[in-house]
Amino acid sequence: MHKSVQNLINIQNLIKSKQSVLKNHKVIPQIIAVSKTFKINHILPLIEYGHTDYGENKVQEAIEKWSEIKYNNDKIKLHLIGKLQTNKVKVSLKLFDYIHSLDNEKLARKISEEQKKQNLKPKLFIQVNIGNESQKNGIHIKKLNEFYDYCKQLNLNIVGIMCIPPIDDDPEISFSRMNYFKKEMKLKELSMGMSSDYLDAIKYNSTFLRIGSSIFGARN
Repeated sequence: MHKSVQNLINIQNLIKSKQSVLKNHKVIPQIIAVSKTFKINHILPLIEYGHTDYGENKVQEAIEKWSEIKYNNDKIKLHLIGKLQTNKVKVSLKLFDYIHSLDNEKLARKISEEQKKQNLKPKLFIQVNIGNESQKNGIHIKKLNEFYDYCKQLNLNIVGIMCIPPIDDDPEISFSRMNYFKKEMKLKELSMGMSSDYLDAIKYNSTFLRIGSSIFGARN
């Protein structure tokens, strides 16, 4: 068995154990295998094993790696977890099933325009700047409801919210707040939790875990 497949199975078992302790089996989180920077031959064992969800940061890299594979395998779901520039929206909608980084009105308008042209409706997450950090993208929590209403007016398919917690803070503080916002907004999905903190994210009903190095190993 390939190392990445064994790593994925180990993670799945840890999640089951954590949920058993928490007595929380309502939400079974989907693992996004964050495959950014890894060559496709490094990812193929997971695809052959049957894992379906993969995350990429850069649009051009994803096009080169995934276009042919997605064409031949309609079960593959591709997630854009990095910053999306408006000039890449057209090609992104053709490739990505989920976009986790909707973070401004200009981008929202561009996605709205392009989804009409292409007759596509990608699943979108609003990226929340949960720690109000100047160096990070995302919607400020005080503007979150206003931005969500704006997106609904544009007929965007907002399925959930996403965050990256401040690196020096306890991530559970951010996860707890995100869970609260998700319930208040009556959204279905929560994209939070990475290799270092995904077991904490489970406590707060994360539905999508973005796990890279714990599956594929360290990046070069």
